[in-house]
Order: sequence, then structure tokens, then C-alpha cells
Amino acid sequence: MPDTMLLLQMLIMLMIIGAFAGVLAGLLGVGGGIVLVPAFFYAFQTLGYDGPQLMQMCLATSLATIIVTSLRSVHSHNKKGAVDWTILRGWAPGIVIGAVLGMLLVSQLRSSTLQAIFGTLALVVGLYMGFGRAHWRLGDEMPKGPKRWAFSPAVGFLSVLMGIGGGSFGVPLMSLHNVPIHRAVATAAGFGLLIAVPSVIGFLFVDMTMPVPPLTVGAVNFVAFGIIIAMTLVTAPWGVKLAHAMDPKPLKRVFAVFLVLVALNMLRKALGY
Repeated sequence: MPDTMLLLQMLIMLMIIGAFAGVLAGLLGVGGGIVLVPAFFYAFQTLGYDGPQLMQMCLATSLATIIVTSLRSVHSHNKKGAVDWTILRGWAPGIVIGAVLGMLLVSQLRSSTLQAIFGTLALVVGLYMGFGRAHWRLGDEMPKGPKRWAFSPAVGFLSVLMGIGGGSFGVPLMSLHNVPIHRAVATAAGFGLLIAVPSVIGFLFVDMTMPVPPLTVGAVNFVAFGIIIAMTLVTAPWGVKLAHAMDPKPLKRVFAVFLVLVALNMLRKALGY
């Protein structure tokens, strides 16, 4: 039987993480994954689950939560007619291929390497969030043909390497190609589903050689998954209410600074300092 005290500690830590991720998602429209991965990392490490596959467990568990949150998000956005199904259908094969390749690579890499990759990509996302401008454009419409086949697997691949859904790379990509922001956010939720489902199926079969928390299948911890889903269901509406009560733009810049600091800390740990 798992130690009761350990389970209680896990429960409390994960409830706090889930509450924070839910409020942030509702308030700033950022995906929970970018918060969940470093939070899982420090939580599992604090609970004594440290090893060469720690980041694999964090990425896989974060992606598992994204299946539920993306489904819910696509459903609510689609009721408002905001999901662009033409983009989603055209980009789906490439994103799925990229996600599977990302999962295969993650399953072979050590935790320290994955920390360095997460830190680098989170730094890029944080800097774009802080300094990016709404009027920036790379084109008047979404890429087609060979260009789409270059971009779509990259979205899936990079997202799995960070354990995140479609928002952090999908929304800027669509926004830079003249897709209205509300449509980009809605369609990126569909990207999240295409990224998370195939990668999580793969992660369920990863052989974990390090000690893992109770109720872990492959690299996915179902205790963390269940608590995070329950907490975000409760707290995301609080974030939405806060967003309507105040201007979230300055808060987005504060979060960008926070993300850059988290990324730098991940890089520091990956380099052994």
C-alpha cells in the first residue's frame, strides 16, 4: 500500500498546482501545460521521485490533462462557431506525425536533456509573450503545400517536447498568418487534442526504470492527472471572471517575466548549477 502521508502530501501539492493552472488558463488564456510541467517537476522531486526519467513523467502527465481540457475547450468554442475546421483538417496529419516523433524522442532522452529543451523553448515562448505584437505578420493566410508540411509536424513535435497543447505555438503561428485571435485560440484547442492523444497513448507504454508515484501507468501519473482535471474545472471559471473584471494585458507581461525566470531556472538545473 502507498504511504498515506506521502499520498496526502501529493494531494495537497497537486491541488495547489491545479488551482493555479486553472486560474491562469482562465485569466490569461495560456495552456496549463506550460505551468504544469515545471510544477510537476518540483513537486515530484520534493516528494522524492527524482531520476533520469522524471521529465518524461512530467511531460506525459501534463499531456494527459490536455486531452480533457482541449476536448472541453473545442466543444465550447465550436458552439460559438469559432473553430476553423478547414485549418484543423489540413494541419491534422502533420501535427499527429510530429507528436508521435516527439513522443519517441522524449522516451529516449534523459531528464536533464529534456529540462534543457523545455527551458530553451519556454524562454522563446516567454519572450514572444512579453515582446510580441498583435500586428506582426508572416503572411496573409495559413501556409499550404510544402510549407504546411514543414510547419505542422514542427508544431506537434515541439509541443510534445514541452508537454503542452496547441496554444503556445499554434496561436502565434495562426496570428502571424492573419487568423483572427479568437479563431486562432479556438482552433489551437483542436491542435492540443491532435498533439496529446497520440503522444499519451505512446507514453502509456514507456518502461519506467526509476521509482514512480502510486497509480502511474507507463510515464503517466493518474493521481496527478485526476487532481489537476478536478481543480482546473473549479478554478478556470474564476480566472475568466477575473479577466472580465480587469485588464489582463499587464498580467500577461508579468506572466511572461515569470515564465522566463522558470525557463532560466530549468536551464540552470539542466546545466548542473
